[in-house]
Amino acid sequence: MSQTPHKTQPTAPSKVFIKTYGCQMNVYDSERMGEVLGERGYVTTQAVEDADLVILNTCHIREKAAEKVYSELGRLRKLKLRSGRDMKIAVAGCVAQAEGEEIVRRAPVVDLVFGPQTYHRLPDLLDRHDQTGTAVVETELPVDEKFEVLDAPSTRPVKRGVAAFLTVQEGCDKFCTFCVVPYTRGAEFSRPADRIINEARKLVDAGVREITLLGQNVNAWHGDGLAGRDWTLGHLLNALSQIDGLERLRYTTSHPRDMDDDLIAAHGSNPKLMPYLHLPVQSGSDAILKAMNRRHTAAEYIELVGRIRRARPDIALSSDFIVGFPGETDADFAATMDLVRQVTYAQAYSFKYSPRPGTPASTETGQVPEDVKTARLAELQLLLGSQQASFNEACKGRVLDILLEKPGREKAQLIGRSPYLQSVFIDGGDHAIGETVKVAIESVRPNSLTGHMVEA
Repeated sequence: MSQTPHKTQPTAPSKVFIKTYGCQMNVYDSERMGEVLGERGYVTTQAVEDADLVILNTCHIREKAAEKVYSELGRLRKLKLRSGRDMKIAVAGCVAQAEGEEIVRRAPVVDLVFGPQTYHRLPDLLDRHDQTGTAVVETELPVDEKFEVLDAPSTRPVKRGVAAFLTVQEGCDKFCTFCVVPYTRGAEFSRPADRIINEARKLVDAGVREITLLGQNVNAWHGDGLAGRDWTLGHLLNALSQIDGLERLRYTTSHPRDMDDDLIAAHGSNPKLMPYLHLPVQSGSDAILKAMNRRHTAAEYIELVGRIRRARPDIALSSDFIVGFPGETDADFAATMDLVRQVTYAQAYSFKYSPRPGTPASTETGQVPEDVKTARLAELQLLLGSQQASFNEACKGRVLDILLEKPGREKAQLIGRSPYLQSVFIDGGDHAIGETVKVAIESVRPNSLTGHMVEA
């Protein structure tokens, strides 16, 4: 009597949950981690309880960043114990780079620790963990090797939205005295232009219409361009603008000292480069700027803004500000307020100074009392908020080109992005995600605009 052959059930793919903290570069890194693991057979999940691998991609810029990671690891430990599943837990990014072995010592539940320049080795790190059964810590800074691996052809199609990030530069050589980036991301490194252009083409082929170039000091990018020419970021932006199907270009984050003539000229001549620039200044006081090692004065920053606005009169600016830096006096803070009034910003990010271990400013005398920092921040944010509201109000009645990005909550509603990075809510009509349409702005909300489409 013949027996019915046993049918082998297909093995379910492993699932990875990636939680991203911090900057746009971490968003980019998380996407690439997903792609690297995808080659290994992993699929991403939005449900942490279903994951076989959980990755916390961390940021070290904000206050108490490491403690927030340890708190999250405590929650994951409880989840793992409750589920009884063989869930692997990894800590990636800048906290991993800064803390290293200390993470495993304080949180033995962690299986992998790797910095932002080593996530391309994820499959090997997982193999090492499986072979040894012990935690693996990898915190080297081989940034050139990372991109060599990530630039290799993929065997899997990549799905993207309408807008995407593309890292072109990593690391920092500026050594601002408040910043941990040179210690967690390493020295400045610029990706070759041909590889950037190839990745941009792949993104466009995947449906991307807007690309934001990323770097810790993105406008410090330089390298060999096509035909052997030495290129800076302005040349790269002009080359990218030649890609058919790519409609918009942006870049962030910039340093004032790296805004060269070619880049300023590109703002005036490149129609695909959006009229929005994030140009951090941090303070309006020359004494504080010197203490921060920013290597420019307030007057030089204001003069630079004037040159940029002459090249592109409709450009909108955003910036970063730190209040309560060690030694900041009332007069220093007043100078910051004066600079904000002179420049005027469409948007800005402002924070109280908080010491970062290992940075020069963390050991400085003259730390500003917390209540003083709180009062100064409130005053600054009131001024910045009023400027943002005024800029948004000035958009009312204008017709802006809006890139449609996703459906809204209301029936037939679509949400798009203005050239100035504002969210715009509109009646979608027959238009599709990924189209750029002309919209007459009708009203202003606290964080968005509304309008209706008009004929081109």
